[in-house]
Amino acid sequence: MKNDIFKMYESDLLSQATGDTLRPGGFFLTDLGVKSCDFLPDARVLDVGCGCGATVERLVSLYQLQAIGLDPSELLLESGRRKNPDLNLIRGQGEDLPFPAENMDGVFAECALSVMEDIDQALNEIFRVLKPSGWLVINDVYARNPDGLQGLQELKLDSCIRRALPKEQLVNKLVEQGFKIVNWTDHTNLLTQLTVDLIMAHGSMTQFWLKTTSCSCSCADSDSDSVETRLVQAALKQVKMGYFQLIAQKDAHCS
Repeated sequence: MKNDIFKMYESDLLSQATGDTLRPGGFFLTDLGVKSCDFLPDARVLDVGCGCGATVERLVSLYQLQAIGLDPSELLLESGRRKNPDLNLIRGQGEDLPFPAENMDGVFAECALSVMEDIDQALNEIFRVLKPSGWLVINDVYARNPDGLQGLQELKLDSCIRRALPKEQLVNKLVEQGFKIVNWTDHTNLLTQLTVDLIMAHGSMTQFWLKTTSCSCSCADSDSDSVETRLVQAALKQVKMGYFQLIAQKDAHCS
């Protein structure tokens, strides 16, 4: 079921600063991820949470991969199809991938896991559709201070920042699923730059997050000294949001 998180992606609130990639750093981590995985020519790769298909187009045109994009937003998919009718973009949920087992050589999840309702089920589905030794590339936000998550979650902000996990928790989930962690790198500098760009566009990060959510503390038009705004500012400061890339590989003996 579609939720209010998609409001941020379907509006121009985020794309004002990111363009069609809708994430920190644009294609920088996409390219880094491709280079970290030894994909064979014409490898079959899935982009979960593809939006309007910017990554899919890059994987096909620049790296000659057989890329497929999946997203729950028909609005974003239609936008991508209008720009490039040849892209293979389909509607679906990360928690219920419409592909047979061991069908993919790689899966990209770029700012996707943190907007899913059930991360465990999504990881289970990704593991299922990957071939043995298949690659998983995750670029996403994470909580650098796990102790700050409770305060953020209590605000009921319906956004990716509320679902951000600490590094250790995500790594444990992947290992339990059967993945081998190949590499983890912090790229919080990319999130910092995006933060600067969004502040320039919206006045403050608090105002940006409030504009993108329908939570109970929604107060995008209230003055900056409101109780709700101060609560959001304090929660964001405490959790110390970061950004990372994780490269994992499915166990070669799993089937």
